[in-house]
Amino acid sequence: MKIDRLVGILSVLLQREKVTVHELAELYEVSDRTVYRYIDTLGMAGIPIYSKRGNGGGIFIMEGYKIDKTLLSSKEMHAVLDGLRSLDSVSNTNYYSRLMEKFSAGSSMSAENKNIIIDLSGWDKSAVADKIEIIKNAIENKEKISFEYHSPNGGSSRIIEPYDLIYQWSSWYVRGFCKDKQDYRMFKLTRMTDLKNIGEKFEEREIPAYVPDKLRHTKGEITAVVRFDDSVKWRIIDEFGIDFINYNKNGEIEVTFTWSDVPSFFRYILTFGDNAEIISPQEYREQFAGLLKNISKKYEI
Repeated sequence: MKIDRLVGILSVLLQREKVTVHELAELYEVSDRTVYRYIDTLGMAGIPIYSKRGNGGGIFIMEGYKIDKTLLSSKEMHAVLDGLRSLDSVSNTNYYSRLMEKFSAGSSMSAENKNIIIDLSGWDKSAVADKIEIIKNAIENKEKISFEYHSPNGGSSRIIEPYDLIYQWSSWYVRGFCKDKQDYRMFKLTRMTDLKNIGEKFEEREIPAYVPDKLRHTKGEITAVVRFDDSVKWRIIDEFGIDFINYNKNGEIEVTFTWSDVPSFFRYILTFGDNAEIISPQEYREQFAGLLKNISKKYEI
């Protein structure tokens, strides 16, 4: 017996004054007899359900229970539908759309009457949608996955025990126990290739609680001060927040960064073109100047 169907039927009954067995059977694509079994199960669980035959008949929940024990308020139901809609944006199936219809069945909150749009997919939806389905199934079945991972440090083959699919920093990640590192790691889905569910079961571990790190770039081993042109102020605010911006005595934007390592810090500063200048320490200015000279040589005519 599907628990989601029981919850769905209960949700419909709480939102509608009455519903017929045939309506529920069509909605959940089951027989009338199966619906009767679901109704009996809900009754045995203590839900005060009763039926009425003949003209105007149907299945009802006692009115007092309906008023006092409503599962979700209107605001809560909208939040549920918004969440389901956002998941459907990265799914290659219609699972979440069908689930939305079941939750909103019989209510005035049609899935079409929406003014909040949450799209979790990237420009290339296919880059993560299939991976999400593979990883989600592996998590549910407690099966290991393998993949090739491409990072600034090069490529590597990985096998992990997947535990969480995480959407943060505008990207999708999988968190799991890496067999190679013997530790918990996060991997960006767009950097993964040749992803496979290898069908090997694993025993669930006590995984550390997930703690989001908003300013992941700002924690590390190096510290530097960078001056920015006012034309890129929007980007500093967008990526780090307004509180991250400081001004020097001349009214120019100067930001103190801490970063994981020098090479990745230089790569980030390069994305600003000539709208950023490393002020200190002097050794970073000199190293960055050397990098710019090497780049310039590639374009000498």
